[in-house]
Amino acid sequence: MSYFDVYDLKKIENLDLLARKVVEGFIIGLHKSPFHGFSVEFAEHRLYNSGESTKNLDWKVYARSEKLFVKRYEEETNLRCQIVVDTSSSMYFPKDLKVKNLEFNKLEFSALAAASLMNLLKKQRDAFGLSLFDTDLKIHSANRSSSTHYKLILSYLERAIQDNQLNKKSNTAEILHQIAERVHKRSLIIIFSDFFDKGEDQEELFSALQHLNYNKHEVVVFHVMDEALELEFEFENRPHLFVDMETGQEIKLQSNEIKEAYKQKVAAKKEAIIQKCLQYKIDYIPTNIRDGYNPILRNYLVKRSKLSK
Repeated sequence: MSYFDVYDLKKIENLDLLARKVVEGFIIGLHKSPFHGFSVEFAEHRLYNSGESTKNLDWKVYARSEKLFVKRYEEETNLRCQIVVDTSSSMYFPKDLKVKNLEFNKLEFSALAAASLMNLLKKQRDAFGLSLFDTDLKIHSANRSSSTHYKLILSYLERAIQDNQLNKKSNTAEILHQIAERVHKRSLIIIFSDFFDKGEDQEELFSALQHLNYNKHEVVVFHVMDEALELEFEFENRPHLFVDMETGQEIKLQSNEIKEAYKQKVAAKKEAIIQKCLQYKIDYIPTNIRDGYNPILRNYLVKRSKLSK
């Protein structure tokens, strides 16, 4: 049984309708080509729906299968969406979900949210792709809208969840630069990351976000964290052994010894990212995994549907 079979990604309250309104309001037509209907790149076949135009029916396929299929082209896609998921070791936090009273870790949360979004896009016949990264770009799939492509994407996400290795660092800035170069057609870029990077220079990250923005992509950042532990540092005041999941470095101390200094530093880093996203007109979504992926996606789509009116 697939990891995603446990969660019904098809029955998400109100998300289908909200996503459709968002697409209609601020995304649809983003990629319409002035050459639509002429010599455009073939994308895939889809089943013919009764009542629609017959001009793109593939009669050769009908002759072989006696089934009606329509030829779809790249420029017919309402939306191209590249979903980018950080799979570095810090995304497997928290490791012990039962102790922390959590349903899933940050990577599982991101994978479920990504799968839900792609399921919506598939139903709307929008094209989507997936990028997975740590220090390197591990997966970078093309944009497609078929059910076969969707299943392949789920297999990539499931494999990443099962990997669960420590000491995988992240190189977010460099990866985002690579994605900006590889995604040639204007797209919606959705990023799921905790932004705990191997480097301390945030200017590199800001440069990468600006690169995506400069290439005319619409960028949405889901900043994925466990707010209680990673922002508020709500650990019981007793000796703890803290382990850096990306480097393996260990330090033993009482949480209250560093709590205030830690909170100030993390809050400052988060605020810097928020300000840069505002500057570059990037949607920044603070994402607490304790809230669940369904409410967070729903609230975001509600917000965007209102803005599009």
